[in-house]
Amino acid sequence: MVQIIGAGFGRTGTASLKAALERLGYGPCYHMFEVIAQPDRVQHWARALDGEVSDWETVLGGFNSTVDWPGCTFWRELVEFYPDAKVLLTVRDPEKWYDSVHSTIYQFAQEEPEDGHSFAKLRPTVERLVWDGTFGGRFADRAHAIEVFEAHNAAVQAAVPADRLLTYRVGEGWERLCDFLGVPVPEEDFPHVNDSSSIRELVDQISRDGRVPSPFES
Repeated sequence: MVQIIGAGFGRTGTASLKAALERLGYGPCYHMFEVIAQPDRVQHWARALDGEVSDWETVLGGFNSTVDWPGCTFWRELVEFYPDAKVLLTVRDPEKWYDSVHSTIYQFAQEEPEDGHSFAKLRPTVERLVWDGTFGGRFADRAHAIEVFEAHNAAVQAAVPADRLLTYRVGEGWERLCDFLGVPVPEEDFPHVNDSSSIRELVDQISRDGRVPSPFES
């Protein structure tokens, strides 16, 4: 049963937040990485885009939290379906956010995936979900993409009650997050995962291994 709903767009520290939530006991946490690791999951999101999902446990059953795309696209539905779940809105400077997305996952979307890479199976639904859906096919228009980003954040903040929502920058570390969730602060440093220089290597590893590694693995 999902206890934490991540409403923030990708490239707002969601990979680090996934690792942090799993360290705090809210794992497994659903991230786009899960779809890359197990491409058959993309069928769930194609159905969701068609309005065919009413029971979100058929998509997220077995997960205790969700961050990043695809989940953030359906934040309204998830907030309603899981009324006891808390909501985390990860935010970032809009200009830096755009630069990060443009130089990483947007570039991947423009490339022809290699044979056997999970992106080949995911690409049509991801384009429909993110690039054509969220950004209306206009992500290359910087001003438009940033406007969409800011409007999304404002909509979450307006719709979710303040006592249920934490607007959060991952650079803040453990304290505000743990205080919001009512859990102890770990002794370990807050995880730092998936910076722009390492994302391609990480995505290729996940596609190859069929699993998402944890920074807390020994």
